[in-house]
Amino acid sequence: MKNKLILLATSRLRLLTLLAGALLTTLQSASADPLLTSWFTSYSSQYARIYATTAAETSGTPATTWSNGSETQALPAYDGVQEVDYSSDWVYVRSTGLGSHVMGPWYLDAAKTTIFPNLPVNSKMLYRIPRAPVAATSENVNGGGIIGIFVDGVSMFNSWDAFYWNGSADVSGAGSAGSWNRDAYVNEGLSFDPARAHQQNTGTYHYHASPVALRYLLWDHVTYNAAANSYAESTNTVAQHSPILAWVGDGYPLYGPYGYSNALAPTSGLRRMVSGYVPRNGLYGTANLSTNGALRSTIPLWAQRAYSTNAAESGPAVSTSYPFGRYMEDNDYLGDHGYTQGVDFDLDEHNGRYCVTPDFPNGTYAYFVAIAADGTPVFPYNIGRAYYGNPTGASVSAITETVVTNFLGNTNLVETLGSPGVNNGTVTLAWSAVEGGSYQVQSTTNLSTWNTIATNLSPNKISGGYTNHNSLAYAFYRVERTTVAAFDPVSAATGTGAVAPGGSATQGETVTVTITLPTSPPLPPGNNVPTSITLAGTISGTGLARPTSGTAQATFTIPANAPTGSQNIVVTFNPAPTYTMTGAFTITP
Repeated sequence: MKNKLILLATSRLRLLTLLAGALLTTLQSASADPLLTSWFTSYSSQYARIYATTAAETSGTPATTWSNGSETQALPAYDGVQEVDYSSDWVYVRSTGLGSHVMGPWYLDAAKTTIFPNLPVNSKMLYRIPRAPVAATSENVNGGGIIGIFVDGVSMFNSWDAFYWNGSADVSGAGSAGSWNRDAYVNEGLSFDPARAHQQNTGTYHYHASPVALRYLLWDHVTYNAAANSYAESTNTVAQHSPILAWVGDGYPLYGPYGYSNALAPTSGLRRMVSGYVPRNGLYGTANLSTNGALRSTIPLWAQRAYSTNAAESGPAVSTSYPFGRYMEDNDYLGDHGYTQGVDFDLDEHNGRYCVTPDFPNGTYAYFVAIAADGTPVFPYNIGRAYYGNPTGASVSAITETVVTNFLGNTNLVETLGSPGVNNGTVTLAWSAVEGGSYQVQSTTNLSTWNTIATNLSPNKISGGYTNHNSLAYAFYRVERTTVAAFDPVSAATGTGAVAPGGSATQGETVTVTITLPTSPPLPPGNNVPTSITLAGTISGTGLARPTSGTAQATFTIPANAPTGSQNIVVTFNPAPTYTMTGAFTITP
């Protein structure tokens, strides 16, 4: 894909900028639906990065590829949200699941001597969200795994760490397995990175509690100390309503911690939303579980409603091994003890309220992040243990209906030129760029004959630049992206997914093809990514990847005059082998 930018600059500071091609694709309003306009895509053409260790963090040298032997990111992957599509009923989001901030490092102890065993990888997530959410008429408990998606494309997990008390020990389980369920922030918090995120053993990076790095990127009252790679709640007066941070699987938004003092009055001032939950420490009419030896003999009313069970569900007595706060059920809901939402606290047992917001001036139900005054996350963190609405949203394997594409990231970026700088004949060019792209600059004085004056220019992440010393009275400049380095794509991010052998695509189509490799000769190691994949002899694939040991993946932009009929695919590894699959893919008119 080649994008050209044309610019005229003169030494007399007369400037004219001309763009050949469309402007950078943005989220067009499509009726200004916040579900379409709230996605954070500023860095979608930038590689995801991690600090694997504190040494890398201290030296400021993040990595764009990594491996621990189990989770491997063999090729760079772009940050977060890479595609947004919509129909009348759904919004579909494709994401690598990797944060736009530098992720990591992750440790198991406060001293940072034991490295957390998991690393994040491109999750190739496709998540759909209902456009018309409906309040639930019965309890819908959220379990382990993805329950929503943050606007930076990172997965949302609930407040559970997937362990529960089975009557004699804490064991792992799926769904809502027990009545005493371990709190992820309390039990796993040491393994969170500075952004308050980590990943499970398949590499899905996710937030359980206030996502401070995302909040910082969205200007949500968070400060960042670059030297320490740390985030903190701002001590300044809150100046604006929190932005939308995520969309939950039931279709309702999650905001940051700050909203209007009066839920229905945007002129009422701003303040931190107060959780409706408190520890069961004997205050506010709650049972007192705060001392060693206290018996966990009953679960609170909110848990009884959520789990459809009675109160007599005993857990382990409070002790050093099972300390107070270990379980979500060590918290109680004030609404069950005579206190009133909107008077004594702000957020209901789902951790939300009906209110007006800048995005919904006519009102909506919305969840809010729960924090203490100093920014420390407090239960239930993002949302309660049960959804407010019907959780019809979920991860899906494919889009099976006609949709409109609202945003495409990574190499689909159409670069834009900033205003050039001109000083005594020196022209400085700057443009938005795709990381991994290679650029050339050409100049002309007549718009007919172009001279290449610079090649193989690599951008600084997503910023390209070039300075030309020119004594001419005027000159036109053209910037062109010539190639893009191989990267790990989001599946089918630029077109209809297809498979080979057996799949097909039409002339003029861009298609991502997953190729099943022959077993003879023997397959190379699973982390060995092809160096080239070609279709029909001359069509070179981009975004080369190895999703599994037995498959390869490439995106082909098929010319309008490409040969039709059955075509060969050639997959080459370095070192060997090379696989030639005769007639593996069909090009149709």
